[in-house]
Amino acid sequence: MITALNHRERATLRAVAGGHAEISCSCEPDLFIDGLSCCDQTTVHRLARLGLIAPARPGKCGELVPALLTDAGSRALGEVFAAAA
Repeated sequence: MITALNHRERATLRAVAGGHAEISCSCEPDLFIDGLSCCDQTTVHRLARLGLIAPARPGKCGELVPALLTDAGSRALGEVFAAAA
């Protein structure tokens, strides 16, 4: 199991899982949810570094592409829901 996720991180993962997010192709990506910039870049960078979110396809540096919840992200989100039950 990864480090515990806070409320904001779980909400961000749910938005990505729901297909509402785009991510910039970058080593420190930006995330856009429903076309709006996610203001908590610390959360976005942490989720990307942990391998929980990623670009759905390759792109040029800075290009926005759909964001993808990785298998690790799905498991982390599932563990959170399982613990709450």
